[in-house]
Amino acid sequence: MNEFSIVFLAALALATAIHSWLALRQFHRVGERRGEVPAAFREQISLQAHQKAADYTRARVRVYLLDQVLGAVILLIWTLGGGLALMDGWWREVLENPLFGGAGLILSVFIISGLLDLPLSAYRTFVLEQRFGFNRSSVSIFLIDTLKQSALMLLIGTPLILAILWVMTHAGPYWWLYAWLLWSAFSLLLAWLYPAFIAPLFNRFTALEDETLKARLEGLLKRNGFAPNGIFVADGSRRSSHGNAFFSGFGAQKRIVLYDTLLGSLEPEETEAVLAHELGHFRRGHIRKQMAMGMGFGLLAFGLLGWLIDQNWFYHGLGVPQPSLAMALVLFLFVSPSFSFFLSPLLAWFSRRHEYEADDFAAHQTGARPLIQALVKLYRDNANTLTPDPLYSAFHETHPPAPLRIAHLEGKLD
Repeated sequence: MNEFSIVFLAALALATAIHSWLALRQFHRVGERRGEVPAAFREQISLQAHQKAADYTRARVRVYLLDQVLGAVILLIWTLGGGLALMDGWWREVLENPLFGGAGLILSVFIISGLLDLPLSAYRTFVLEQRFGFNRSSVSIFLIDTLKQSALMLLIGTPLILAILWVMTHAGPYWWLYAWLLWSAFSLLLAWLYPAFIAPLFNRFTALEDETLKARLEGLLKRNGFAPNGIFVADGSRRSSHGNAFFSGFGAQKRIVLYDTLLGSLEPEETEAVLAHELGHFRRGHIRKQMAMGMGFGLLAFGLLGWLIDQNWFYHGLGVPQPSLAMALVLFLFVSPSFSFFLSPLLAWFSRRHEYEADDFAAHQTGARPLIQALVKLYRDNANTLTPDPLYSAFHETHPPAPLRIAHLEGKLD
């Protein structure tokens, strides 16, 4: 251990403590307000639905707390506990080539981390979600999805990792800049490929068959000069009763996706309002801004890694006696969340600001009332709490709390 070990332990302890403190605030606040529906929602949401949302939120907080503690313990085992050093030593014996040995190290760490997360993921699906009536997945679907995700990680991740390691080895002192360009290009390619080639591996997408609703939605898109590559319905009900709608892809691969669970819950004018909200994200440039922000943070991260990679104290302080390019990547990915966590309120604020702007766009296109009605139904059907803790929300929630969001839209009613 060295001075950086102390810095790392302090950051990890502080981040875990803040995570836990915020989660406990959420747990107690929601519980204290369980017995009464907020005045703004009493006509639309019953006490029984409100209490279900409170219980669901508190149950998720319990799992979240467990996840935080287990995650911190596993991270310590990987780093100061010698897990990464042991894994690195094994790969050095198996493969002498540092490029392939490094890729093997990174992929094996990811696979083991996924396996360690599997029991808690299964608990969320088959215990927590099942208890509150949301789970519709079977064990076979869960396992097949897990295998598909693992196969995709190997198929897509292996060439990317090999390419980045090659750039780190051969591109000279500015390798971090070229690696960032490679990562950015790969991210754009993946976003373009996802709607047509990756998403169909997990869901069935069919063209919207309701001609009346289709004409209504196409009218909205036409008014705004938006030409997607189709309006599709996803069979989300095979796995969950949660409803959702989203845009995906860009360029010729832009798609509008509506979950079948959403269509079963909303009226046509409400569905149009939800689509108008999603369209607002595109028209207000939120997707481009988020991508630019992500690339900006990526550039900073690669630049920081470019400096850390030559610092022996970085490796030794995290329990790794023998530096390597692959180990630098793994350590950086493992350790950076303990430090970047403190940026969460700023990032969440930007996201909530975008949500308000998209709501404003939708209110202008379809009127505020249909969007209010749609959101209230989604809060009810998805068991979203109406009484979140403000500090917890500021750190963790990308969407404005329900009372603030509805109040904002009600201010736009004629």
